[in-house]
Amino acid sequence: MNFKTIPYPEYQSQFPSKGKHILAQQTTDHILVYQAFRPSIGNYAIKNQVFGGSDYNYSRMSWIKPNFLWMMYRSGWAAKLGQEKILGIWISKADFEKILSKSTFTSYAQSNHETESEWRATLDSHPIRLQWDPDHEPNGDKHTRKAIQLGIKGEMLEEFGKEMICEIIDLTDFVNEQRRFAQTPPYHQLIVAQESIYAPSNPKIVQSIGLDS
Repeated sequence: MNFKTIPYPEYQSQFPSKGKHILAQQTTDHILVYQAFRPSIGNYAIKNQVFGGSDYNYSRMSWIKPNFLWMMYRSGWAAKLGQEKILGIWISKADFEKILSKSTFTSYAQSNHETESEWRATLDSHPIRLQWDPDHEPNGDKHTRKAIQLGIKGEMLEEFGKEMICEIIDLTDFVNEQRRFAQTPPYHQLIVAQESIYAPSNPKIVQSIGLDS
């Protein structure tokens, strides 16, 4: 699947300025999520099209992000130690919604549970952690809009890393090329991932993760 790009000024004009929205590159049936790793992990994933190798640990939680600029903020545009390799991971929308359906908020304050004990019970039984964090401008400044990230662990991480992946693409060179254009507004020369608002097909998911329309 092709990785599509767009000038940042055009990207910026397309989306709401506030609210909780999933911004992602997508096709009819697939969605692109991002992860950043040290080179040894990233190179293994690119070569084998699955996660593994001596440096990858399936016993830890691993976070995926469908929003390109949130990944750039987290990785410092591939400049942070241990996050030098930027991967785009194509999975089916059906699998992405499976992940969403098994997620629960990392904090009671963000959740829609009536009691903290109810939230904790859900936290213990769900393998996916969900956070809504501030989206970010290219230079890292906080945006009023919220972006989603999902932490996967246990059997679900094994399923994600070995069975859900349709294609892993190496975006490191692209990110390194664009880093110099992402430092100072108005970012006229910056190119970013083309994205659109993702709307889950299941209304229960929309309600459970707190999406804004």
